[in-house]
Amino acid sequence: MSGRVAVVGSYNQDHVWNSRELPQPGATRFGNYASGPGGKGFNQAVAAARAGAKVGFFCALGEDAAAEHARQLAGDEAIHLHVEARCETPSGSAGIFVGDDGRNMIVVAAGANAELSAAFITSEMASAEVADVVLAQLEVNPEAVVAALLAARSEGAISILNPAPADAPTTARLLSLADVLTPNETEFAAMLARHDVVTVDADEIAGIGDSQLHRWCRQLAGSASVIVTLGKHGAFVSHPVDLRRGDADDCYRIAAESIRTIDSTGAGDAFNGALAAALSVAPPNAAFAESVRFASRYAAMSTEAAGAALAMPTLNAVLSRFD
Repeated sequence: MSGRVAVVGSYNQDHVWNSRELPQPGATRFGNYASGPGGKGFNQAVAAARAGAKVGFFCALGEDAAAEHARQLAGDEAIHLHVEARCETPSGSAGIFVGDDGRNMIVVAAGANAELSAAFITSEMASAEVADVVLAQLEVNPEAVVAALLAARSEGAISILNPAPADAPTTARLLSLADVLTPNETEFAAMLARHDVVTVDADEIAGIGDSQLHRWCRQLAGSASVIVTLGKHGAFVSHPVDLRRGDADDCYRIAAESIRTIDSTGAGDAFNGALAAALSVAPPNAAFAESVRFASRYAAMSTEAAGAALAMPTLNAVLSRFD
């Protein structure tokens, strides 16, 4: 792969605690601690780069040790960094708690991510190499995301909006600018409720019939294709009836791969980065399902190692595993 992917999003310095089981409120658990790079944007940028794409990452950083770490790591991964420096604000950070079963809990302090400006994104993307795919999430200023999606539209690029985290605002304008939406089941349930489609428990999403899920996706997303990632239950895909992106069906499921999960942190980011990389080189009229299947396999492999950005597998590793 050698497509061009622009990722607009967050960099966080991750602080990770591993314990046998996740603590309940009021409880204390012994465990181990490590720190490393993260943030949905950076995780997705690393995934796209390791999946074979040429990646530009557009972000805001403070002037601190975390920012220096980000610059070094971007260089190591051959990611072209576009930074809006925020002198008064620290770089983003996250506290992550991981149990032995691979489940996690995460609290994010946005820091400089919240100050990424629309003006910076518009200017930088106009002067940068034109991308085939623009990928954004919602750990940064939503106006910067709008600017990124508008830039994608003006360049004729495919725009992917990962509507995460679940409590982030997803306005009707944001949804209207995305070609592809990629919520997980928690984010999907939250959006359905926020946009007055239906109230449903996230844990029930995977068991709901395809026709019902498809109707909800169409009510929510209008002209965008929707991929609802369902963890061990795979992924559900819904297309507008007049835009199947090379697929035979309006909706279908992609089965999950059989893997041994060690740490699910960053699995959604792995999926999004790999999807962007795959779509950036997909031939015209190629089946969208093939890009989704590659992304699903890539995300599955990412859970077999601990960590987020640095747990992303290489393209060769994925192709060797599933060839």
